[in-house]
Amino acid sequence: MAEIGKGVTAGKLAINVQKKFTRAQEKVMQKLGKADETRDTAFEETVVNFNKQMAEGTKLQRDLKAYVTSVKTMQDASRRLQDCLADMYEPEWFGKEEIDAMAEDTDILWTDYHAKITDSSLTCMDQYLAQFPDIKARIAKRDRKMVDFDSARHHFASIQKGKKKDEAKIAKAEEDLGRAQKVFEELNVELQDELPALWDSRVGFYVNTFQNMAGYQEKFHKEMGKLSQNLNDIMTKLDEQRLANEGANHSISTDSPPKGLGPPPSRPPPRVTPSPDQTQDDVYEEEASVPDADQTSAAPAPQNTVTNGSDGELPPGFLYKVKAVHDYAATDGDELELKAGDMVLVLAIDNPDEQDDGWLLGLKESTWQQNRDLSAKGVFPENFTQKV
Repeated sequence: MAEIGKGVTAGKLAINVQKKFTRAQEKVMQKLGKADETRDTAFEETVVNFNKQMAEGTKLQRDLKAYVTSVKTMQDASRRLQDCLADMYEPEWFGKEEIDAMAEDTDILWTDYHAKITDSSLTCMDQYLAQFPDIKARIAKRDRKMVDFDSARHHFASIQKGKKKDEAKIAKAEEDLGRAQKVFEELNVELQDELPALWDSRVGFYVNTFQNMAGYQEKFHKEMGKLSQNLNDIMTKLDEQRLANEGANHSISTDSPPKGLGPPPSRPPPRVTPSPDQTQDDVYEEEASVPDADQTSAAPAPQNTVTNGSDGELPPGFLYKVKAVHDYAATDGDELELKAGDMVLVLAIDNPDEQDDGWLLGLKESTWQQNRDLSAKGVFPENFTQKV
């Protein structure tokens, strides 16, 4: 039973229950084909369009919210990245002040873009969809009133066809029919005007929404592009600063031991190891190429003038001098073992076609000065040395 004070009386409750029962009975009769049903094909098409429009709008609202959330996520990620760059950017590096200002300007751009697409697109989307629930409720009410109209119409027809004419019942049924028809037609006419207009309004709404978004995106990316170009210019200047510093470091005297060397370079590409016979032949050729004491006294070797080393007697085939900057452990018998700081005399290879890329033939300067023996020469990786 209805509670007092809730705005519902027992009489109203009984009327509502009776209406639901009558509507259910009428629908059953219509489905069984025992009662005709009022149909409006044009109106039904507008309802189909309404449901489609509401579904599309709901999906667009959901995707817009996801986009706005993504923009906020990108803003947070951009802020962390810019802060990281600003924190690790050392004061003496080129453009330190510009990097700090750029982090703030970038975050301001993201904040402004997020606020604008939220206000212009998402807020308007919410307002657009707010009208659908009311219209949907009125469509449902119109459907109920149509069933009431059909029920009143059938009730009035059955009384008129009765064998006993009760004028009072006929008058009451006619009055109920007129009232039901009036309520139904009022709702029907309103919706017939509103639904087509609502359907047509979607085009203008979509145009306005995406034009605003496109405009904000264009402005945002244009300003962000300027900041990106500035960052690229700063990085270019920083790289030039780095190269200039490296050039200054290389100008230090080569006689001083290297400081702060990095890890040894990687080993050059593998080379073809000479066969034992070839190695022995090379040794014979080298020994044969060394003049004996009598020949030396009779025909002294010409003095070579070397611009990157001291003047003095140099071995045949001498090209230039290099300095070992890393230790190198020989892995084959024809390789030259190096210690950092060793001075090596680079020699020409008899057959250049047999020279492997990244490898040089040479002899330690100290060995040559002590023994004048070419048999101590060997190959070594070029990237473990530095030309002097």
